[in-house]
Amino acid sequence: MSAAVVRDRFALLVAAIAFMAGLLPLTILRYDPGITLGLDSTSEHLIVQAVDPLGPAAQDGVHPGQIVVAINGNQLIDLPQPTYSKPDLNGEQTITGADPATPRNRLPANGLAGLLNWSIDSLDLIEPGNLATGSAANGFVLAGVFYPGWHGLSDATQLILGGLAILLFGAWWIATGRAGDSIRDLAFPLVTAVSAPFFVSALSASGLPVAMTVAGILLVLAMLPLAGSLASRIDSPVDRRFAHIAIAVFASAAAIVAIAYVTQPLNRETLVQLRWALTGAIPIVPGLIATGPLDFRGGRTSGAGKVLRAAELAIAGATPLVALLVLGGLGIWPLALWLVGIAAAGRYTVRPLARLATRATLQRDLVVAATEAERARLAADIHDDALQELTLLVRRLEASGDTEGAEIGRTVADRLRAICGDLRLPILDDLGVGPALDWLVLRIERLAGGEVRLERSDDARHNPDVELAIFRVAQEALANAVKHGKPPIVVRYRSTPGGISLAIDDAGPGISDQAPADAEKAGRFGLLNMAQRAEQIGAILDVKRWPTGGTHVALEWRPR
Repeated sequence: MSAAVVRDRFALLVAAIAFMAGLLPLTILRYDPGITLGLDSTSEHLIVQAVDPLGPAAQDGVHPGQIVVAINGNQLIDLPQPTYSKPDLNGEQTITGADPATPRNRLPANGLAGLLNWSIDSLDLIEPGNLATGSAANGFVLAGVFYPGWHGLSDATQLILGGLAILLFGAWWIATGRAGDSIRDLAFPLVTAVSAPFFVSALSASGLPVAMTVAGILLVLAMLPLAGSLASRIDSPVDRRFAHIAIAVFASAAAIVAIAYVTQPLNRETLVQLRWALTGAIPIVPGLIATGPLDFRGGRTSGAGKVLRAAELAIAGATPLVALLVLGGLGIWPLALWLVGIAAAGRYTVRPLARLATRATLQRDLVVAATEAERARLAADIHDDALQELTLLVRRLEASGDTEGAEIGRTVADRLRAICGDLRLPILDDLGVGPALDWLVLRIERLAGGEVRLERSDDARHNPDVELAIFRVAQEALANAVKHGKPPIVVRYRSTPGGISLAIDDAGPGISDQAPADAEKAGRFGLLNMAQRAEQIGAILDVKRWPTGGTHVALEWRPR
């Protein structure tokens, strides 16, 4: 089973769990602010007997012993309210008394039993000392707390349905390629990461620490398949390793903050914002790194044809962060505006540029194909025509005793065979790049006047067009090394089922830093040819000068 299939199944499993968890407030869960009420045996006042240290009430500063003045708007105690004298000439008033003179209980007839059947939505509390010693003149210190409970379930229902629509419609839209070919195989991880915030919105808005922690953990899990898929798109092993480290760091940090929300109630307001930021960063970092083809260093080929791919991957990594804004109470509007903006940008900017890039890529491929076809035709004509007749001529000269003429004929025949090899090498088609490089290195060594060494490992054969492009890059790089560099020249070639890597180093003065970027203006068609060959197969070409001198040409190709 491939890694992509495992990621898709994991993403769908997380989406299903998040959907079912989001339904719990609608069906099973009962809101509990974490307050236990009781009746004071001496004063017969309703008091706070116990407070769950991890519940919402503890976060609001509610503590045991406080007297309940009102519950859910129902007054339990009539507090003395100051009465004032008539205003004097200066408009000032004085307190003359209180009504009622002392606090008066208004407990219901069925007493505590009836009160405990209520669902606590709001409480007005007072400290015991204020009730015992306070007077109308001193006033009373009240603390009001409000717990919305599941009152926002109507909005949560709409968000859950919206998330379900995103999951189903979005998966179909992306998987069919309508959102772009570059993200077609990201359908399930992407829609899971975007729809999960909608599914857990009721849990996040509840104010219940455990529910919010579960929501945070589910969101971290929902981001991982997308982040892993984006990281797999990164060509450079170093960049890919960095992306995996970033995913692990942000995912761990987001999970820790989600747990800290329960254990650190005094810091919850800060932790909520930090948690969403860390969660959204999980797919953003690999998404941005996956746009690596947009590398503006002169020695690296990017190609206009990869602009659209880079934009689509960056958008895929950023969209879950926009979806997380739903947890801030903004609803679906941020995501809707984001998608509208993407559609407008694609319609009026990115897509036209992509069409131009596609046209340019098609023209380049046609030129390369026509060049190879012409090379093959010339090689066949030389081999089947000129070489055959020259071979007959050499035999006639030898038969007639003209050894000097026969030797000249053999030299010309060898030169024609070398030209045929340059045009189209049969060993490349039959045995692959490795043996073809053996032949090329032996030929180049005679011209270089020094050591040319090949280190190769052939563990797999790949598409003939890919192998041809790799060989042409090596051919051009070795020609440049002989012309502009000096021995020793080292060629390293490795072919595995996971891709091909090629590196050529010489001991010359080294290429200038601006040469690859200025190749077209300066007429360096060898560098342009290597860049076109690499771009044609989707490989990364890096041409640079070593700090100590010498030119380094590296090409990395991975199958898609």
